[in-house]
Amino acid sequence: MNRLLILALLLPAEAFAASFERPIPQPQTDAAEFWFLLASIALIAALIAVQMLVNRR
Repeated sequence: MNRLLILALLLPAEAFAASFERPIPQPQTDAAEFWFLLASIALIAALIAVQMLVNRR
């Protein structure tokens, strides 16, 4: 019975979470900026294509 009480007192100590640490934003790399530019151009091209398709009907 004594061991069960000690075990019950020790287990909740492991359940406490660590304090929150704010994430530090990382700077954009040149490769990330290039792929974002490429994706933005592709999105604009797709929107223009959809607009032309809708106007034709």
